[in-house]
Amino acid sequence: MILYVLRRLTAGLVLAVLVTMITFLLLSTSFDDIAGSILGSSATPARIEQQKAQLGLDRPVLVQYLDWLSHAVRGDFGLSYFTSEPVRSAIAARLGVTLSVVLVALLLTAVVGVTLGVLAATRAGVVDRIAQGASLFGHLVPNLLIAIGLVWLLALRLHWLPATGYTPLAEDPARWAASITIPVLALTAAGAASLTSQVRGAMIDELRKDYVRTLRTRGIRLRSILLRHALRNAAGPALTVLSLEFVQMFGGALVIEQVFALPGFGSYAFNASLQGDIPIIMGITLFAVLLVVCVNLLVDLANGWLNPKARIR
Repeated sequence: MILYVLRRLTAGLVLAVLVTMITFLLLSTSFDDIAGSILGSSATPARIEQQKAQLGLDRPVLVQYLDWLSHAVRGDFGLSYFTSEPVRSAIAARLGVTLSVVLVALLLTAVVGVTLGVLAATRAGVVDRIAQGASLFGHLVPNLLIAIGLVWLLALRLHWLPATGYTPLAEDPARWAASITIPVLALTAAGAASLTSQVRGAMIDELRKDYVRTLRTRGIRLRSILLRHALRNAAGPALTVLSLEFVQMFGGALVIEQVFALPGFGSYAFNASLQGDIPIIMGITLFAVLLVVCVNLLVDLANGWLNPKARIR
């Protein structure tokens, strides 16, 4: 198990190097535009060349990348070209906003998706049709449209929740919960739809297997069979879907944060991309790759814990 984790982490680090290198090579084609953006529209070609030299953008691209990489492994991601803010602290400050939305949405997705999936698999008729209808709605309707509908209903018509803005948890827990409720619901809709479909299909397959019939003939209660055996065996594919939903929610936070004016990771990445702020773009890219690697590794370990036959050596 330890060797497997080390191999996965090593492969993840190699992937991070390749992705950040490709990203830097793509950014290198716009060094003149970035220097001009910093100086303004009135900058002369000579002044742009001077700015590039000041930022070190006139050096060979590979030398620049290796210099960035040598600092990144020590936790130094440089300073923003436009605000002179340290990239590491800037990402950390905005990451909490995004995670507060995404993690709550992921938890709600797990609860709703598993509950509806199990009910749909075990209770035919009206319950199954309602669960499948809710799943179909989440698949077909985009998150953005759901978000707009929730703002119209909960904020503009009923005045229950704020339409935009964010309140830190430490400042006021009640206002924090109110500020993230609509974004969380918008992210949960599609995630719960995918998870419901996966859990329903996996549970139906498990309930048709011989061991379930054997347990029922021995007089074991259906609830115990569902929770202790069938659901545990069906949890592997569901965990995979949940990990994909986490990555998708993290990416979808860009749109949600723009709609609700949340000062999070997604909107920060979007603004940095528009400006061509290379240190921020590189720091965000590295973090995103490592996040995906760690999430996939945790899912593999969880699958091994749930299913001894799938344990990795």
